[in-house]
Amino acid sequence: MRISSIFAFAAYFYTTVAWKTFIVPHSPGKDDTPALLAALPNLAVNSSIVFAKGTTYNIFTPIKFPVFTNVEIVIEGNLTYPTDIPTIQATVASSSFPGHWIFFSGGNNVTLRGTTDPRWGWIDGHGQAWWDGQILDNRPHGVNFGKITNGVIRDIKIWKPVAWNFATSGSTNLHAFNNQIHALSDNNNSFPFNTYGFSAGGTNMLFERNTIQNGDDCLTVGNGAKDIVFRDSYCEGGHGLSIGSLGKGGQVADVQNVLIENVTMYNTLYGARFKSWTGGNGLARNITWRNITFSDVPFPIYVTQNYWDQNVGPKPNTTSPNNTHIQDFLFENFMGVIKDTPYVEGSCVTDPCWYFVANATGKEVAIFDLYPNTTSNILTRDIFAKTQTGAPVDVMCDPTTITNDIGFKCWDGQFIRTTTGL
Repeated sequence: MRISSIFAFAAYFYTTVAWKTFIVPHSPGKDDTPALLAALPNLAVNSSIVFAKGTTYNIFTPIKFPVFTNVEIVIEGNLTYPTDIPTIQATVASSSFPGHWIFFSGGNNVTLRGTTDPRWGWIDGHGQAWWDGQILDNRPHGVNFGKITNGVIRDIKIWKPVAWNFATSGSTNLHAFNNQIHALSDNNNSFPFNTYGFSAGGTNMLFERNTIQNGDDCLTVGNGAKDIVFRDSYCEGGHGLSIGSLGKGGQVADVQNVLIENVTMYNTLYGARFKSWTGGNGLARNITWRNITFSDVPFPIYVTQNYWDQNVGPKPNTTSPNNTHIQDFLFENFMGVIKDTPYVEGSCVTDPCWYFVANATGKEVAIFDLYPNTTSNILTRDIFAKTQTGAPVDVMCDPTTITNDIGFKCWDGQFIRTTTGL
């Protein structure tokens, strides 16, 4: 795995002359975004932009930052979204909306940092009301940290975001660490839809020591991502450590060199997950999930090339011979408990639920849903799992789709480890 140094550039922040520090002004009860936007043209180079500790700022309209060079955004106070849902929806629907509530236009040597003080440095999205109302239209995405070379996201804390959190598409040399996302619902009858944690779409990125409690992918690695490391983190309540989805509409995918290791998964729908759309194209290569502990997880290892939108109808007929190819996948040292008791996961809106797998027993530690002649060198090793009920652990795997010993007997039946899997 190639991850080049992404720390040396930090010296620029402290050695550059004529450094500017701007304390964002606050007007109680009013929108604080306009005053910040007015100051930004003079702060695009060699600057610290500080939301002061002890102040709760009203970010009632989106922030679109210019292209930065040697700039840090410091969130030592708290930031709050507006609570009026129709106002946000109107903003998101407008032609001027940048796509995210906090939008970085790009740059070089850019830091977004919060504070380790547990009382301050929070971005409050007030998402609970959206979840309770099952409001899925015109929701704001959170932070777009894209098109940045040499970037840092650290110590940021997000409380109940409406939906999507961090997107990093187009960035390179990124270090994201010690961040927290709290997107757990207080109401068992409402679900935090699409509260993705990190959406990694760039190159040469290191994500570590992050805590993500949410209702969708903890990590999703998208098309074009290369040289990604995600490690030493905690995921709760979401949809796992995902590659994809890839190949929608026949798109040619390209994802390479991803290492996911030392992660605890609690009460997530999936553990390690790969998903490509039926009829997709391209290649996902050299992907490793290693040292994953899981508890109350129905699908610890799930690989499918048959992903489709179950909200719009039945599984499509496959007439195209093309599918996103898989090469050099490793699932190593998984240990935990499979949730095999009856449940309905909160994102279920269809009957059967979108995550339903035909003929599954609900006790599978691994499901490989593959096409023939599309995979090479997919391997599991040191898989240790038990079920909540104490029933034997199963797998699902079609031997006509596999060309190598994958570490267990490839069939729809009990999990039987092979010598390769030891």
